[in-house]
Amino acid sequence: MRVVQACRRAVAVATLAASAALCVNVAPAHAETPGTLISVAAQPDGWHGVSGGSVVEYWMRASDGTPRQASGALFVPQGTPPAGGWPVVAYDHGTSGLGAGCGGQSDPAGHPYQQIRSKEDQLIQRLLGQGFAVVAPDYLGLGRFDTGPHPYLEIASEATATIDLLRAARTAHPELSRTWAVLGVSQGGQAALGTGHLQATYAPELDFRGTIAIDPESDVEKVLPLAGPNIPTVRGGDGAMSFFVSILAGLRAARPDVNVDQYLTPLGREVLDSVGTRCLDGITERVRGLGVGDLLARPLAEEPIRSALDTYLTVPTSGYDAPILLLLNITDTVVPSPLHAALAAQFAANGVDFQTVTGTGSHTQLNPPMWAAIDSFLDRVKAPAPQQ
Repeated sequence: MRVVQACRRAVAVATLAASAALCVNVAPAHAETPGTLISVAAQPDGWHGVSGGSVVEYWMRASDGTPRQASGALFVPQGTPPAGGWPVVAYDHGTSGLGAGCGGQSDPAGHPYQQIRSKEDQLIQRLLGQGFAVVAPDYLGLGRFDTGPHPYLEIASEATATIDLLRAARTAHPELSRTWAVLGVSQGGQAALGTGHLQATYAPELDFRGTIAIDPESDVEKVLPLAGPNIPTVRGGDGAMSFFVSILAGLRAARPDVNVDQYLTPLGREVLDSVGTRCLDGITERVRGLGVGDLLARPLAEEPIRSALDTYLTVPTSGYDAPILLLLNITDTVVPSPLHAALAAQFAANGVDFQTVTGTGSHTQLNPPMWAAIDSFLDRVKAPAPQQ
């Protein structure tokens, strides 16, 4: 029923706009197989500030191996594709909340912070202008399907949401190339790194060229075990608390075997119950004035939650088969810069093929050398594959 309604909405909008929007409902020959297209609905000119955009609904693999419904956006450049098809950049967005509709990709109006969404759109426009098609997942739980709270910062499902969207998009648009890269900011930087690591075994049929991660989340699993019932409330810490609560709510949704509730006070359970359908602005409002000690009855250093957080959050620091561009602000306070330094040090120690460009801006702010590094990296993505 949801697919039919989506098609009707798309047709109605297209008629009013006097344009030929296309809504395709795919036959369920391989329904529920991850990467299978459910539907694609072309959007009117101006959606995300561009032409050639579509909403894509598809099946993805959750971290427990089960197929789940998800959504995202697809953008295809105007004109004739080059030989071999349009190369693709997968764009992984930053933190936007836990509830359905908060992802801001399939439904731009749903993003809790329109100024951030506008900057995302500018980046998408830039990529299209450079001759890339773009796929942008909402992530599991943040799009058009109410599958429960988004498993926030769960690196496994972020990666499969990204790769399975690309597969579905290539079904809808055969003119998309096998050649692709991934770019992500903040939470999306972590997602991009997870994607770049997973793709070698999860999508070997594709030609992956590399990862761009802008101020990615990393190494939080090394800090969280310090949290416990004796941690005092920090004035002005509402932003950090919203991330903390989102991690616990996401872990509780993804890993019921851990029994996260046993680590929570009654207030903590009440807070986690209340934030699962909210976007980030609503989560921040809910935790206003609260501290870690108000929510935890037991330390997060105890098992099994400590090991579960490692599995859930950890960014791989070895095993990549394509280059990585890290863009890091040394004055970042959202993902504190010592965590950025730790990630880069681990990459270096493990012989990862990576380049770092630093800045002194705020979280995810890009300076001219960073933009130049992105452009140079993407030029290499588009270059012909070396002869074997």
